[in-house]
Amino acid sequence: MEDRVSELEVRITLAEDLVEELNLTVYRQQQQIDLLQQQLRHLYRHLQEAPTTVDKSNPRDDIPPHY
Repeated sequence: MEDRVSELEVRITLAEDLVEELNLTVYRQQQQIDLLQQQLRHLYRHLQEAPTTVDKSNPRDDIPPHY
């Protein structure tokens, strides 16, 4: 009976370590997600503020310099 209790204690300790490691992984991933969202918002704002110039010329209309 004592061996079974010891085995259960070991398993619980390993499970607690695994849960702690998984929590740390989730925390780090959330930090990365937050940073990526912040960068995306910044990029979106930058694109919204940039002047929109559309070049409607056709590349076929450009004559190469060797002609």
